[in-house]
Amino acid sequence: MFVVKDSIHIIAPIERCFMLSTSLAIVERKFSMRPVSGKQGERTSGLVVGGDRIRWEGWQFGLPQYHVSLISAFEPNRFFQNEMIAGRFKSFVHDHEFTEIGGQVLLKDTVRFSMPLGSVGRRIGRRIMVPHIRGMMQRRFYLLRRIAESDEWRTYLPEE
Repeated sequence: MFVVKDSIHIIAPIERCFMLSTSLAIVERKFSMRPVSGKQGERTSGLVVGGDRIRWEGWQFGLPQYHVSLISAFEPNRFFQNEMIAGRFKSFVHDHEFTEIGGQVLLKDTVRFSMPLGSVGRRIGRRIMVPHIRGMMQRRFYLLRRIAESDEWRTYLPEE
């Protein structure tokens, strides 16, 4: 099992930070994957909530990829978790935690994943996937901070 953790401080209301983090449009901006219609009930736009399923498709490392996520835990303005229910990983769980600290929000992400293919998968996980996931996490953090701390948030959310 691999664990990747990172955090960022954002100077914006916690409600705004939480809702921006649940925006599929923002996630899609930073990754080479997009939400697509699959089975009935899979969300393809808007803000995710508990119980939502999202099928992501796109290209990673020159290969077609897919990843189906379930929002398996959802506590508004505090925590949500997306868990892979189908895809290329053996397991994949992403925790998003929000804490208000003196007018700022601490956003902490933890990704836990494992790879198929035994020792080959472990080497791929360590050498390729851990740095790749860390980079994706950091790009998402900086995009969220830029949007939340400017008026750009109005593009993604209703007025507060």
